[in-house]
Amino acid sequence: MLAKMHFCALSFYLLSIARMATAYWKGFNLPANLPNGACKSQPDWTQDFTTLQALPGFFSSARLYASSDCNTLASAVPAAIATGTTLLIGVWTENDAHFEAEKAALLSAVQQYGTKWLIAVSVGSEDLYRGDTDAATLSNKINDVRGMMCGLGACNIAIGHVDTWTAWVDPKNNDVIRAVDWVGTDGYPYFQASTIEEGYNVFWQSVEDTRNMVNAVKPGTWVWITETGWCTKGPDFGVSVCSTPNAETYWKRVACEAFAGAHTFWYTLQDFTSSPSFGVVGQDFKPLYNLSC
Repeated sequence: MLAKMHFCALSFYLLSIARMATAYWKGFNLPANLPNGACKSQPDWTQDFTTLQALPGFFSSARLYASSDCNTLASAVPAAIATGTTLLIGVWTENDAHFEAEKAALLSAVQQYGTKWLIAVSVGSEDLYRGDTDAATLSNKINDVRGMMCGLGACNIAIGHVDTWTAWVDPKNNDVIRAVDWVGTDGYPYFQASTIEEGYNVFWQSVEDTRNMVNAVKPGTWVWITETGWCTKGPDFGVSVCSTPNAETYWKRVACEAFAGAHTFWYTLQDFTSSPSFGVVGQDFKPLYNLSC
């Protein structure tokens, strides 16, 4: 009996390890503003997080773009802790004053709540794509945030950067790859004027191109999928057509595979006032199409 118990315990341990090895963060991008432009309150964040958890597949993670804007972390972190949600948070880098405010908000959140709610930190978002900064300047800010986190005893929190796949495959940005612990790639076949039939291959080619560049520059660095999706409504972009059926097709073909094979944050939960609109739930917080995998 004892031998059998040991065998069962060992089997359970090995199964747990296997599950851990294949577990990925999966969630949605969430803005700090309501559709009417007002800043989200703690109850608003709670509604977002409980909505995520009620979707097919149970999503308990989210990506937030900012730390200080709209008092994002001050309002979102208590809601995240109360609902068991973990967060990939952003620190904007556009100008020094904003950057310092973002760092201060992150510092305050970690000092008050610790880091159990925190998945990782993205220093900047699509800065290289927009041309707001250069690789050397951004790398310094990445190291600045890493130093601050280590000073808080949180060196274990991975520091990365999110940008378009086109920025990551540009050799002039290789210093940023060297500076980060992980790379977040954004790719939208819709904005590449792709048909929905071509969307799967177009997206995964962008991920593969990013991974190849990252592995050439800093082998072993993980590439996270931080933004992708397909619009339910809005203008055509070349041969790309926004529609609910197309958005569902893209979800079934891309999202289901991405969630099973990479850290993935979908764009987006709700944006019904935007055009094009990529949200998967409507004004009533109910899914616009079948989100099962």
